[in-house]
Amino acid sequence: MTVTRFAPSPTGYIHVGNLRTALFNHLIARKAGGTFILRLDDTDPERSKEEYADGIREDLEWLGLTWDREERQSKRLDRYADAADRLRAAGRFYEAWETPTELDLKRKKQLNMGQPPVYDRAALKLTDDERAALKAERGEGVWRFKLDQERIEWEDGILGAISIDAASVSDPVLIRADGQVLYTLASVVDDTDMGITHVVRGSDHVTNTATQIQIMQALGFEAPSFAHHSLLTGPQGEGLSKRLGSLALRDLRAAGVEPMALLSHMARIGSSQPVEIAGSLDEIAEGFDLSHFGSAPTKYDLEDLKPLTARYLHSLPLAAVADDVAAAGVPEAEAEAFWSVARENIETRKDIAGWWELFRDGATPLVAEEDRDFVAEALALLPEPPYGPETWGEWTAAVKEATGRKGKGLFMPLRKAVTGRERGPEMAEVMPLLKVKPRV
Repeated sequence: MTVTRFAPSPTGYIHVGNLRTALFNHLIARKAGGTFILRLDDTDPERSKEEYADGIREDLEWLGLTWDREERQSKRLDRYADAADRLRAAGRFYEAWETPTELDLKRKKQLNMGQPPVYDRAALKLTDDERAALKAERGEGVWRFKLDQERIEWEDGILGAISIDAASVSDPVLIRADGQVLYTLASVVDDTDMGITHVVRGSDHVTNTATQIQIMQALGFEAPSFAHHSLLTGPQGEGLSKRLGSLALRDLRAAGVEPMALLSHMARIGSSQPVEIAGSLDEIAEGFDLSHFGSAPTKYDLEDLKPLTARYLHSLPLAAVADDVAAAGVPEAEAEAFWSVARENIETRKDIAGWWELFRDGATPLVAEEDRDFVAEALALLPEPPYGPETWGEWTAAVKEATGRKGKGLFMPLRKAVTGRERGPEMAEVMPLLKVKPRV
């Protein structure tokens, strides 16, 4: 059975980059009728916060990315300790005491000599007395995994055949000096214990994947299928940063972005398929295929979500927005007529209330100075409401006859006077919804 996972650290809120990983893994599981696990990588007790864990769940639920079960790494520390003991027994785990400054000097020396800046394994050359002295002087050291310095190869679900020379990679630190188990080891143990069959994550994890494959082999585990999606950039190819706008999902939600617009966008950008608004997650999953994605950085532009959100809302029947329409104060008897007029003219759900206010209370007229006398004369010819679907035609005909105006010079000033806007729904449909006569 297909089993995937999304493994965020509860040290902050989910942003669009995290979402891509979550969505891909969710779609793979759902398309195959498999299991999708939410795994909170919370082994860092200082930075992990319950408010962020709650925020992660809230964001996923908003998007409909439901999970079949939740796991927490903080409850699995004994499993990581057991794996560490097994690596020590196999001669693949060793303690090292270099300070960050010492490691930095080593890297600089290697670069100056034209060598790759990888850890030189000096800790392996220490005698028992030297180790004891360092432990007495500096306390506990970090624990590094000893890589077999050979090529590590796998067939990536997006990038194709990958081959990495382990000699060009530093032996990874798996446990910090303070005892904190790092992601590289914890993820290996979790993926195996939880039967993960497919791991999709960002291309910045490729080297990490290579080392994890060796750790899995050293522990006698079978590696899952790996795929690495491209990283998101800004619209001009620049690195994503908070300076480019709101990237946290909670900010997108607050801005009125629709979940289906966001999901449809994220499921297609960076692929050979065009972005199309889907009606459901099942529909997105049905057409999802990792083979359609490439390795090139993927441009993400927040502005692209605005027309997608509007297009999605325009397609919705009243039943899908009934709560929003009711919350705006629209009487149930008028809801259908209101939505049929308003829906093509909103960009987010927040706009619904504004249109009802316009119909209920009247708009602030938008009248050019040169049209002021014309509009006043025209409004004098308009009776008090209620109005019907024929009111607009009858009124404009009367105004044309009285003033001689026609075409755009007739209709545009009247539209702006009635709605306070230059564009909008057909005026014949607007008039029956007006509760008050327009005033200037």
